Amino acid sequence: MEVNEQESPQVNEEKLHALLGKMVTEMGAAAIGPLIILGDRLGLYKALEQYGPLGSKQLADATGTAERYVREWLAANAASGYIEYNAHSNQFSMSPEQSMVFSNPDSPVLMTGAFYAISSMYHDEEIMEKAFSSGEGVSWGDHHSCLFCGTEKFFRPSYSTNLVQNWLPALHGVVEKLEKGAKVADVGCGHGASTMIMAEAFPNSEFIGFDFHEGSVNHAAEEAKKSGLKNVSFKVATAKDFPGKDYDLIAFFDCLHDMGDPVGACAHVKAALKPEGTCLMVEPFANDTLTENMNPVGRAFYSFSTMLCTPSSLSQEVGLALGAQAGERRLKEVAMNGGFTRFRRATETPFNLILEARP
Repeated sequence: MEVNEQESPQVNEEKLHALLGKMVTEMGAAAIGPLIILGDRLGLYKALEQYGPLGSKQLADATGTAERYVREWLAANAASGYIEYNAHSNQFSMSPEQSMVFSNPDSPVLMTGAFYAISSMYHDEEIMEKAFSSGEGVSWGDHHSCLFCGTEKFFRPSYSTNLVQNWLPALHGVVEKLEKGAKVADVGCGHGASTMIMAEAFPNSEFIGFDFHEGSVNHAAEEAKKSGLKNVSFKVATAKDFPGKDYDLIAFFDCLHDMGDPVGACAHVKAALKPEGTCLMVEPFANDTLTENMNPVGRAFYSFSTMLCTPSSLSQEVGLALGAQAGERRLKEVAMNGGFTRFRRATETPFNLILEARP
């Protein structure tokens, strides 16, 4: 067969330099990820927030770390714009905004947890290479352990700030039921952060967290025991076989899109709810088309989805593989195909869609 030779397309030097500049920025972002984790684990960010401005020796003394390593860590973070550097005093500090992102545990925009999950993605590159070749899924429990703590650390700040204060009040009549005494299931609860936040806020109600990953359930149960909460429990179960009937509220927190058969999960939830019960679906924020999601939030969630969410779904029955950027329209189809007749967007954040489905 004759092949027509084509001239190589001419390189646009301006576009090339712009792309190279972007890649250098990306390289720095990827390289500093482990330093963010170390800063969180070793309390470096927290010490800067509390005691800064500090020099490298002062920060090392305050955290029980080695000065030479701390000096380089400070330089990398300052060059990234994550901390402030005063060249005159040779000291480092954190602005209020930087503290909210890196060190304040009560901040709704604390971002350090995401880098634990990102760390797991690098650890899992080999198994994902095999998955790409075979088309098979990768179960949630087969990922590196950094994923489990990272997922909790990333989602907990937003749940702590929004769940009781904003998301539950956006649902029709749910808060009143919880205050009086309701029966609640948290499906796909992971380490149980969302379950325990609700249980603490509504002591008259009963909360049961279900997850198919036994390690996460055991961790959640241990944390609940430490907290002293008496109205919460955790059990191993899937979204299609968790036990119980007559629930007032059943919630999915950032997990419905991970499931192999989300339609079947919705059908089981509908059957387990009271006739006037509510299903709460908290999902990653997404518009309905790829073009609309070509932005920083979409970029991050598509990346997580490639390595975590899509393979999780493909490892299960049906393997619908909605992905983390399913969007409201697709999620509504799933809920309605599962038997719900009412569906609406209750509220939203820059990172989440809060959706309400009712029988």
